[in-house]
Amino acid sequence: MAEKKTSKKSAKKSAQKTPQTLVIVESPTKAHTIEKYLGPGYTVKASVGHLIDLPKSRMAIDVENGFQPEYITVRGKAKLLKELQKEAKKSDAVLLASDNDREGEAIAWHLNNALRDKTDAKISRIVFNEITPTAITEAVKHPGEIVESKVNAQKARRVLDRLVGYNLSPLLWTKVKNGLSAGRVQSVALRLICEREQEVEDFLPEEYWSLDADFTKGKTSFTAQLVKYKGDAPELKSEDAVNEIIEKIKNSPCTVSSIKKTEKTVRPKPPFTTSKLQQAAANRLGFTSRKTMQIAQQLYEGIQIGTNNVGLITYMRTDSVRISDTALADVRDWLSKNHPSELPAEAIHYAVGKSAQDAHEGIRPTYTSYTPESIKEYLTHDQFRLYSIIWERFVSSQMNNAKMVTTSVEITAGDALFRVAASKIAEKGFYQVIKLLSSKEDKSSSLPAMKEGEELSVNNFHPEQHFTQGPARYTDASIVRMLEEKGIGRPSTYATIISVLLDRYYVTRSNKQLVPTQLGRMINKILVESFPEVINEEFTAQVENDLDKVEADELVWNNIIGDFYQPFKKKVDTVMETQESMKGFLDEKTDKVCDLCGKPMVKKLGRFGFFLACSGFPECHNTKSIPLATCPVCKTGEIVERKTKGRGKSFFGCTNYPTCTFISHFKPLDNQYCPKCGWFLVEKYDKKNGSYKSCINPDCDYLHTSGEDVETIDADAE
Repeated sequence: MAEKKTSKKSAKKSAQKTPQTLVIVESPTKAHTIEKYLGPGYTVKASVGHLIDLPKSRMAIDVENGFQPEYITVRGKAKLLKELQKEAKKSDAVLLASDNDREGEAIAWHLNNALRDKTDAKISRIVFNEITPTAITEAVKHPGEIVESKVNAQKARRVLDRLVGYNLSPLLWTKVKNGLSAGRVQSVALRLICEREQEVEDFLPEEYWSLDADFTKGKTSFTAQLVKYKGDAPELKSEDAVNEIIEKIKNSPCTVSSIKKTEKTVRPKPPFTTSKLQQAAANRLGFTSRKTMQIAQQLYEGIQIGTNNVGLITYMRTDSVRISDTALADVRDWLSKNHPSELPAEAIHYAVGKSAQDAHEGIRPTYTSYTPESIKEYLTHDQFRLYSIIWERFVSSQMNNAKMVTTSVEITAGDALFRVAASKIAEKGFYQVIKLLSSKEDKSSSLPAMKEGEELSVNNFHPEQHFTQGPARYTDASIVRMLEEKGIGRPSTYATIISVLLDRYYVTRSNKQLVPTQLGRMINKILVESFPEVINEEFTAQVENDLDKVEADELVWNNIIGDFYQPFKKKVDTVMETQESMKGFLDEKTDKVCDLCGKPMVKKLGRFGFFLACSGFPECHNTKSIPLATCPVCKTGEIVERKTKGRGKSFFGCTNYPTCTFISHFKPLDNQYCPKCGWFLVEKYDKKNGSYKSCINPDCDYLHTSGEDVETIDADAE
């Protein structure tokens, strides 16, 4: 009888047990936040990205059997997978909550396959766009199934990239240098950067001049620019041409010949997509694409605000500007209390681009009430700046238009016509909430009150020499914009594309511009000449379209691969047989001598750029940084590239450190020295001059633009 009572008591206790649900997300930070939101009965664990993937050591694609991938447990993840299987076994339900994109769907699919034989629990898929209590609880209430077509789209991309990379990389190892690699999308981005660099080098600047004049009315002066001479746009190709005009008009009466006022409506911009956020952060904040995405990830996963961990923005990988009705109601409620006069009668809806997948909303704050200033104390400096432009962009997108009034004044002086314009904001509209205005938006000026026919006095003429500017090198912002326009890659890949090119030393950054290295140019030449049908933007964009069709269940994933692979593999084999080897081409003899064994040093290319290595290798392992210039301070040391601790950021310092503490954050130009003081020259960039050469000496004002000679000196001459 005692045993029966115990059995009934145990059964009753079991019946009253709270059901246990395991939720699996990608990020540990996200897991911590979500577990607090869900409370008792829920355990939230992180997969930390992919647990199951293709091995790195081999291609692992069965090309004879429908290109099926051979997946394995990622090295170092077996213990974590067993822990998740153990948790799943003791749970009543498992919710797969990886990110709501193709990669996230694939992670959920692999987890489902790895867990389903280890548990009796029902396994479901949940998705959400923001990490807030409401979004999480709603997702948990409405579990769904894994979308097989989305998994197939990811599989197609992964297999295609593996086939391209694992065929092209060995080709580069054989023909150029061991350890190189090539990728389907990155190689097209490299091609764009190399082609732009060629345009920059081929450009021949032409001299031209402009003429400004200072006019005075009463006690107020302003400057206007010459826009017409004898009824036509002036062709000022030399200083003599400008001086000739000045001589003819300097004694002429100056009359206000025209005053025009125009009103312009300025509409707010839609919320950020991934690419637009990266561009804005690069242009306004100076962030790289990688840095932008890292900080956005932090804001999305959660920041400790007081005692709560709060996800501050929605998912940051999106190509849509769509906003949910709940978010629209939230922002309109905030505006009605804070800027009621700038609240439109109806919510503003922005058109989603034709190529947008529209899986996620545009990037926006999760709570409008969390204004940047109200939570500034909880954010790092960079988090605050990025959150500010996201918050401002979203809130302003639901406000009234602004109005600008521009006054344009034309002044006649003999046969010359000068013009000046001043703009001011007549109605602030959405500018009410924008603190981090761009220089163009913030530019306002004023002119003295004038009437047509009124005479003015001219004080000074300011002729100025210019040179036409060629195409600018790509920056993070402009390459992302170009990749987006050409349909190359997806929002989730833009930052990675740039990072891979930099990490492989195919591209370097100079004054925030992307410059191909000699290695990058060599690889680009081989790939473009040998595989023009693959390393081109049309093919890459078509692949993206095909992947979209696979996700829409309109194409079979391995049919795409089959159509591509056989002709591609045949071409790889042909190039492997016919391409001339370039090995050793990048190695260069020098007159430097090894200070350990006395043998000549050789200039070689490594993972982080060129360096000097002893020709006695492998007996002698001596290596050195390449001297870039003679130190202008101590005169005996040489300037070499160094890396900061931690972040590994480049700077240039003297080999006599710590005796000589000279450093520069600009790279010395190859054997180019200032003709005024003898210090070395560096390349700088600004919007006014474009790229130019400047002396590194803080006490020297030498600035080199096109048309001047630069002194070139043998670096060993001193």
